[in-house]
Amino acid sequence: MNVEKLIKEKQGTVVDVRTRAEFSVGHVAHSENIPLQELEQNLDRVKALKQPLILCCASGGRSGSAEVYLKRQGIECVNAGSWLNVNYYMNQK
Repeated sequence: MNVEKLIKEKQGTVVDVRTRAEFSVGHVAHSENIPLQELEQNLDRVKALKQPLILCCASGGRSGSAEVYLKRQGIECVNAGSWLNVNYYMNQK
């Protein structure tokens, strides 16, 4: 999946897997915040989101871990790396 294309075409849902504290300091507009350590207990909520999920965090490490876990659960998703990159793509014309 091409992350930039998904974002520009407004496909799926952006899910930020950083902590609530990190998310509160700055995040992608209209993104969902589900911290990595809470994914398992929020699986029903995650499954209800419009897929593919565009996963982001601070650098791509936690969103990479989230991608592996969610794909094992049968959820269509992609690791988009840093939330700053996602934000950049969203603001491109």
